[in-house]
Amino acid sequence: MSDERLSVSRVIEAPPAAVYAVLTDPRGHVAIDASGMLMSAEGEVVTAVGDRFVVHMDREALGDLPMGEYDVTVVITALVPDEALEWTIEGTVRPFIRHRYGYTLAAHERGSLVTSYYDWSDAREDLKAAGIFPVIQASSLKATLGILARTVRSGLPPAG
Repeated sequence: MSDERLSVSRVIEAPPAAVYAVLTDPRGHVAIDASGMLMSAEGEVVTAVGDRFVVHMDREALGDLPMGEYDVTVVITALVPDEALEWTIEGTVRPFIRHRYGYTLAAHERGSLVTSYYDWSDAREDLKAAGIFPVIQASSLKATLGILARTVRSGLPPAG
């Protein structure tokens, strides 16, 4: 981990394609979220850099800012089928914050080694100076990986 990036990994007992299917479905983001902020999502499964979908959020789950309910647009910034997915958020804060979230997937003898990261190295300097990062803690990323493992193992499509 760097001073501007959190990263956690976990082996998930499923092939990378199965994990990737959950991660590229907007409903999958809601189904595996451990922060409690993601309420629902609208949009199609992402297939290319630049794809977008809307997530309905509730910041009250974090209890840090009185933002209530709001929407963000997830914009895919990197995508390699069965290997990587990264996105940024376009939300209510303008200009946009420019922090990034993502996953990398690698085949593992027991399934997939999945790494989740949160990176604010490209975020606005004024927000870095304000000390708002990280917005999400490593424990939340780790918990999300646990929920991802359970979701993939269930064989069910993500709830949404």
